[in-house]
Amino acid sequence: MASYLSFAASFTRSATKQLCISLGVPSKGPIDQRVRVPPGRATRYQAPTDELTTLDAELRRLTEAAAPALSSLKGVGPDVAGALLVAAGDNPERLRSEASLAGLCGAAPIPASSGKTTRRRLNRGGDRIANNTLWRIVMVRLASDEPTQNYMARRTQEGRWKREIIRCLKRYVAREVYRALLTPATLAAAA
Repeated sequence: MASYLSFAASFTRSATKQLCISLGVPSKGPIDQRVRVPPGRATRYQAPTDELTTLDAELRRLTEAAAPALSSLKGVGPDVAGALLVAAGDNPERLRSEASLAGLCGAAPIPASSGKTTRRRLNRGGDRIANNTLWRIVMVRLASDEPTQNYMARRTQEGRWKREIIRCLKRYVAREVYRALLTPATLAAAA
């Protein structure tokens, strides 16, 4: 029994699923509590995963064809690129400036000064899905992009709040996205 447990522990999650599908054996729990799993149940579990993989590959192909410059930005995957393309719409030329895209995404700063304090706050309007995609790009960059991490450290040293720094980074990302959306390849794909 100990050899079986060490053998089963060596499997990765996907290998364990494949074993369950082929044998109809459960993959977790003590030996005395395991119940035989019908192979159909394991197959039904695997089918949506396979379909999701196929759909992700198709979305990647479509977004790279529609906006190759957008897909090549750091932190932009097919789901983020698709959401930003939907936010920009069929006619990205209607976005006259990067400020208009920032306003559309809810990343344009709003003055929130009081007395001698001069500051700006995050815009709560705009397309919330597009705003969330900008936030996701910023979070990926904060986790893996050294210049973004350096910017965060420098602005924190200056006494800025994390929220303000993320707002500034979202605005910077909106500028990059605007330039990527208006590349000739993207405009040709939209036409």
